Amino acid sequence: MEFLLQPLTLLTFFPLLGVLVLLFMNSEAKTAIRWVAMVTSLLTFVISLWVLGQFNAANPDLQLEARYAWINVAGWNIYYYLAVDGLSILLVLLTSFLTPISILSTWKAVDDRVKDFMIFFLLLEVGMMGVFLAQDLFMFYVFWEFTLVPMYFLIGLWGGPRRVYAAVKFFLYTMAGSILMLVAILFLGIKTGTFNVPEMLAALPGLYSSGIIDPKTQMLLFVAFAAAFAIKVPMWPLHSWLPDAHVEAPTAGSVILAGVLLKMGTYGFLRFNIQLFPNATIEAAPWIALLATIGIIYGAAVSYAQSDVKKLVAYSSVSHLGFVMLGMFALNVQGVSGAILQMINHGLSTGALFLLIGMVYEQTHTREIKVYGGLWKVMPVFGTIMLISSLSSMGLPGLNGFVGEFTILLGAFGSKAIGSPWYAGISAIGVIMAAVYILYMFQKMFLGPAGEITHHHELKDLNWREILTVAPLLILMFWIGLYPAPFFNLIAPAVEKLISALPL
Repeated sequence: MEFLLQPLTLLTFFPLLGVLVLLFMNSEAKTAIRWVAMVTSLLTFVISLWVLGQFNAANPDLQLEARYAWINVAGWNIYYYLAVDGLSILLVLLTSFLTPISILSTWKAVDDRVKDFMIFFLLLEVGMMGVFLAQDLFMFYVFWEFTLVPMYFLIGLWGGPRRVYAAVKFFLYTMAGSILMLVAILFLGIKTGTFNVPEMLAALPGLYSSGIIDPKTQMLLFVAFAAAFAIKVPMWPLHSWLPDAHVEAPTAGSVILAGVLLKMGTYGFLRFNIQLFPNATIEAAPWIALLATIGIIYGAAVSYAQSDVKKLVAYSSVSHLGFVMLGMFALNVQGVSGAILQMINHGLSTGALFLLIGMVYEQTHTREIKVYGGLWKVMPVFGTIMLISSLSSMGLPGLNGFVGEFTILLGAFGSKAIGSPWYAGISAIGVIMAAVYILYMFQKMFLGPAGEITHHHELKDLNWREILTVAPLLILMFWIGLYPAPFFNLIAPAVEKLISALPL
């Protein structure tokens, strides 16, 4: 009983209770099914707030640990080990926050096989939460791979016309990188005698200094982990699965894919690459910064070229996550703190954009930018919320995106690890390019003369359910933009501990 009531165990596996209830419900009771999934996800969010209440922001170490012997084979102890610290607490909260919002967005949008959809969605929440909390590499890998299954079905069964192609591509890309990571995990486990991450961190310095793991091997291990995480981010040039997955996914799938699943990749770099392979991290930092900078400019340029508004937002993620990677591999407190906050900011702003695009798509059944125009006159509430979300995405001062990007660029300009301010200078151009493609999209869809859609459709403005779906995201956009201190305070001690451990 003590095991089940442990805060992080309860947080991770509570959605399974909702899945269990759904399994015994009549598939035709669609409204009741939606409410069960909604209440389950809301209670999971409440549990995450309970975890936050017990979290000591001044403590940089792992907290609220749940550690039990799990698998013992020939002296090998694999632990059930969950814990949270400043590197993961905001991502845990983001996961529990976006899940009920995503479910609420499906109230009218998903009407086919609702029971199956909600079961897969709650299972996905279990996997994502486990990724951010697992402190045993074997357990982390299980959760990492587990998230593929529900997301594959969410895209493949409820997606657009090319959903099967997009789902298979998403699955194969992620699996390919994961195999390399699995080999590296096995190697580390054999060399250190444990899969427990804190124990591994204690053992590795001795193996490095003694030459048992030489610098070349350390770099190979870094690359093996990086392959899995870079595909998930996605970093240029490993990003090609993302636009297909986003465009074909249902709205709720796109929100959770952009908001949380992509952050599993950036979190992996933060939790494992930087901590487990410090020397390789420092050696690779300029190259990661180069790829991140290319991704920022490339993602922004390709976004401008899109005719499909959902694909435009999808490619913008390549650019925004490039900023996260740049800040992270600046390897200083400003850069890493900005990167963690920008993970949250991207989840809020891009999540809101995908929600809003889905809402207008339900009425018009098209995402082609050219057929819109003059939407502001007929949908003023929708236009206002879209404008705020767009300005947040492009980093307007006073909204959340600006705080993250400013802190990242501040860290990148002064980074010893990157070695050149040019990366930050070129990346800053990406901020301007974001303003170009975002404002281009907004002007084409909302301003100017009425387009074909506005002429031929009786468009309705957002109803109360739709406003309620987006409102929490807007509140956080302004909160982080105007008063980010509480968020930085949560992560600062853990970030300082992370950076101080690097041999810079």
